[in-house]
Amino acid sequence: MKHGRLIIAALVGAMLITSLAGCGSKGTNDGESGEYQKINLSMAVNGTDTQIDSLVAHHFADLVSERSGGNIVIDVFSNDTLAGGNSTKGVEYIAVGGSDLGAYATCVLANLEPKLSVATLPWSFTSYQQAREVIDTTGGEYYAEMLANKGITYLGSFHNGFRQLTNSKHAVTTPEDLKGLKIRVPGSAVYMGVFKALGASPTAMSWSEVFTAIQQGTIDGQENGCSVTKSAKMDEIQDYMTIWNYSYENDLFVANTKVWENLEDNTKELLQQCATESCEWGRDRLEAEEDELIKGFQEEGMQVDILTEDQLQAFKEAVAGVTAELKQSYGEEACAAFGIN
Repeated sequence: MKHGRLIIAALVGAMLITSLAGCGSKGTNDGESGEYQKINLSMAVNGTDTQIDSLVAHHFADLVSERSGGNIVIDVFSNDTLAGGNSTKGVEYIAVGGSDLGAYATCVLANLEPKLSVATLPWSFTSYQQAREVIDTTGGEYYAEMLANKGITYLGSFHNGFRQLTNSKHAVTTPEDLKGLKIRVPGSAVYMGVFKALGASPTAMSWSEVFTAIQQGTIDGQENGCSVTKSAKMDEIQDYMTIWNYSYENDLFVANTKVWENLEDNTKELLQQCATESCEWGRDRLEAEEDELIKGFQEEGMQVDILTEDQLQAFKEAVAGVTAELKQSYGEEACAAFGIN
């Protein structure tokens, strides 16, 4: 076991050296793009090529290539291929420079700093617009501060989506309907706590394993945004969907701080500009397609239950205790940054 850890450490160290060496590789052209250093940067994301994190990363890569005249190349690695498909290792690689850039959900980044999950507390936001406004001000500032302590630079945020529930057993419209259901959740204190409080059996599992696990009956369902649910083809193997917006999840666009600081100033300015634009592009895309996705689920034969405020109140009351405990654990500063009372 010790020998294995030494090998992994050596590999990560080698990637860090390679990454930093790449950042130091500069060149100029005689043309308009000559102001930018010639460089290749890696960008890691957890999702498949059709999921929102990959789409945003590829949009970013295209913008950077175009505006730098091809001098700056962003190599996008979907499915956490740099980390063997393991998202937890993926964020660790960002922290040590094994990957230069990345886009990860806050529930995954919480493996580095648990407080990064604060905005996923149940029903913290009522709309995507509210989430945008809070995260683009005090929320983003909080993310930047927490990530800086881990050697990571915050560049922006985009929607992963309000998380909805799908399952293969029966409709879920009351807390009692969740009792005994085996639901896959990310390994986050928020999601584990919420589903335990509702009487379900939450199971932390790598996203890459979920489709097969549902097919085999190992788990009954999963919870995710509509975009992820569709791109992962969950609608093909799940019969019931509950629209309850119980948690807002976003992906943070980040960079390894040492790699970032080693870039030339104009290169950093261009990357930040393109990252900001790509995050807005991703937000707009996800919001625009969500209603159509829900209609599509219904047309394809899923039973989709859109819960009313009265129905939601029973769920909110059922998880009130765990929500209060989590607020206390995150602290007043974290909650205040996202307007959580």
